[in-house]
Amino acid sequence: MKKRYTHYAYAIALAVAAAVLLAGCGAGQEEGSAETPASSADAAQADVVTTASIVDTPDGFLDAAGPDGTWIIATLNDLTIDQEVVVAGDFTRNDELYRKLALYAQDENRTVTDRYTVSAPGLVVRSPNTRIQGGTFRGNLYVEAEKFHLVDATVDGDVTFANAALQESFSLDDTSEVTGSVGVDE
Repeated sequence: MKKRYTHYAYAIALAVAAAVLLAGCGAGQEEGSAETPASSADAAQADVVTTASIVDTPDGFLDAAGPDGTWIIATLNDLTIDQEVVVAGDFTRNDELYRKLALYAQDENRTVTDRYTVSAPGLVVRSPNTRIQGGTFRGNLYVEAEKFHLVDATVDGDVTFANAALQESFSLDDTSEVTGSVGVDE
């Protein structure tokens, strides 16, 4: 009889330890949030928790932007990419098609602490509801998907849309700018 109670005690202790460990892992992190870490050590941890792709190399950025990448691509520094970047694939966040290029770092209060520039000959947006936020893309953009957004971001180049309907679904906030022309491909 004593052995049976010992097994129950071990099982209960194991269950309590697992519950405490799992509760601690989620502490302070909103479900679905993606905070850009301030260091490479934080990047590995954030990547696991938020399923973001934290990148600091051109190849990492290209992989993350592709159809097998992630819904959010957060860079840790300025990047120069020697080929066209294609943002492709359908990704969802909170049951909505969504893609985000986070070109900034932020602290635990979500205050932007640094802004980055990604330079490339071009960027083609094929993922619906894509946003570039917090930094600068240097190069020309070609948009082939609905609902492209600039949020507190700069495009140092032209933005060209595949058709008028795509341009009509485009938005930029008051802190964003496009240094070149914005128009429809003719």
